[in-house]
Amino acid sequence: MTHPGEQFYPEGVHWDDTIARGTLPDLLSQAARDFGARPAIEFRERPISYTELEGLAEVAASAYLRAGYGKDTSVALFLGNTPDHPVNFFGALKAGARIVHLSPLDGEIALSHKLADSGARVLVTSNLAALLPTALKFLDKGLIDRLVVCEDDSWGRIGTPQMALPDHPSVITHRQFIGGAARPAQWPSIAADDVALLQYTGGTTGLPKGAMLTHGNLTAAVSIYDVWSKPTRQKREGVPERVICVLPLFHIFALTVVMLSAIRRGTLISLHQRFDVEAVMRDIEVKRATAFPGVPTMWIAIAALPDLDRRDFSSLATFGSGGAPLPEEVAKIFERKVGKKLKSGWGMTETCSPGTGHSEQGPEKPGSIGLMLPGIELDVVALDDPTRVLPVGEVGEIRIKGPNVTRGYWNKPKETAESFVGDRFLTGDIGYMDTDGYFFLVDRKKDMIISGGFNVYPQMIEQAIYTHPSVHEVIVIGIPDEYRGEAAKAFIKLRDGAAPFSLDELRAFLTGKLGKHELPAALEFVAELPRTPVGKLSRHELRKQQTMPLQQPKLATGTSS
Repeated sequence: MTHPGEQFYPEGVHWDDTIARGTLPDLLSQAARDFGARPAIEFRERPISYTELEGLAEVAASAYLRAGYGKDTSVALFLGNTPDHPVNFFGALKAGARIVHLSPLDGEIALSHKLADSGARVLVTSNLAALLPTALKFLDKGLIDRLVVCEDDSWGRIGTPQMALPDHPSVITHRQFIGGAARPAQWPSIAADDVALLQYTGGTTGLPKGAMLTHGNLTAAVSIYDVWSKPTRQKREGVPERVICVLPLFHIFALTVVMLSAIRRGTLISLHQRFDVEAVMRDIEVKRATAFPGVPTMWIAIAALPDLDRRDFSSLATFGSGGAPLPEEVAKIFERKVGKKLKSGWGMTETCSPGTGHSEQGPEKPGSIGLMLPGIELDVVALDDPTRVLPVGEVGEIRIKGPNVTRGYWNKPKETAESFVGDRFLTGDIGYMDTDGYFFLVDRKKDMIISGGFNVYPQMIEQAIYTHPSVHEVIVIGIPDEYRGEAAKAFIKLRDGAAPFSLDELRAFLTGKLGKHELPAALEFVAELPRTPVGKLSRHELRKQQTMPLQQPKLATGTSS
């Protein structure tokens, strides 16, 4: 049976191609067998081979088992982009534990919730001054029992600001943690259906929820991308592949699209701790990187280079944008000045990233999110009846089914039940499918704001603003932002007699309580906030009342394979 849009798939790719499921430790072990001495990661000019990476992960796994962090336990990673992430990610998984990703961009409210909800009692972080003080607060609050601290200089000294470790019985360096750990006689048995990762996401109806992503979900996601890109790889057989990883590894986009997919294919990961436009361009022009997935803010910065049309992008075979809508104007600049089509696709945390994609063989579809990828089923259902499938062209909620889709939310049976209709996951995105099988988004049911590729949750911001002594009521909504796609705006009703304050004063008050990406970009004081008929504050009604000062940017289509 031909699925909608399959006629536009890359040559030789079929919707029903085999999507392999397995476990993540096996993914790394197979890569070590297949690619051995080939560099897996390059960080601060130091290469780490596939054999070395597997060896480091096995030592870490032995240490986790010795410390009691094996099956049915959660290990929290509070790390930036450094080899410490894959070493501990694969190490804890090989020990049988679950990973909990904590974003260094988050504020204490969200991080504390994720730690408490996940049940993680051990936290792995770095001695970087930007991370360690926050991690120590979790220890002081009793949220964790042990803090394992990786030493940033172990990967080469570049003068990063660091913090000395306190003399505390529950704080240990990673070097001490793994010291003398012996390989077990037998590794724990791990199945594809075991939960590998609690990846937190959410909306505005509550605190972030931990999407339970199994080993099978994540390896299936890698396989889906593998099947989709096979024709491109075959054309380039023998060419050394090098992918630039600036995206944060704690984000599902970088984890699946970059790290796991690269390991599956034997690609070298050029790992960057942060985005620097000239560092990325050196990777492309001098080191001849072949792939660069980024978020719109990165592509906007590159598009702004005054000599863009004289820069050499010829080595890039795969590049695209994700995480947030890509302004169409940026795509036009690249096509005009560089001669390459920069495109974007759609996916979710709950799908381990894969959802839709565009093929070079397909027609141009301005505003489309693309075709359903192999092994994935998408349909559109009525907003008032998620069991009723709508015909082509009618707008409703998009549902998804596939081997990459989460089994539900950790400790949230009610939210899990509400998110599924049978075996199909309700995405919360409103859209339609055209006659060619291309999907289009028209709105989001969720009130989540996507700012610079990161999920920002209005209720988290509202909770923090409510701690201000002058605030009586507040509603936060997303507003268009030419650089980040969306940004948060706070509408505040003051307490009687309270004096108004500036946006800068509000942001200063919220710093530390929220992540930098969560801080409001705009502020407005109002006499009254809209309410529902039962008296609840109504974000929906407020959004309807607002006339946005900025025009919503048009979105680019597709994803480059």
